[in-house]
Amino acid sequence: MDKLLFTKTHEWLSQIDEEHYTLGITDHAQELLGDMVYIELPVVGDIFSAGDEFCVVESVKAASGVYAPCDLEVTGLNSALESEPELVNSSCYDDGWLVKFKCKKIDGLLNADQYQQLVESE
Repeated sequence: MDKLLFTKTHEWLSQIDEEHYTLGITDHAQELLGDMVYIELPVVGDIFSAGDEFCVVESVKAASGVYAPCDLEVTGLNSALESEPELVNSSCYDDGWLVKFKCKKIDGLLNADQYQQLVESE
């Protein structure tokens, strides 16, 4: 988890290379939401602006938006979530990732310690 980066809206990012990332929701977010029942993913090739809602995770408690951390282009989807949305609960940092995307520049991300401080302050 130390190599991950985090947003203030509870998404995690793992950098693949200079412009490519994997994104999911954090353990804290999935705990608050509860058991996942449906994940609405974007389409490969979709383009979003920073701050846009580009994905929706639905649990037994609520539906919640997932927000673009930068201007991005979706390059991959976790198709396993179509039949197994609960992977977000059981393995949010590994098997439960949501999308892969391309982005030239991301600002305002938190490291693991900064994210933990944010969670503790909420």
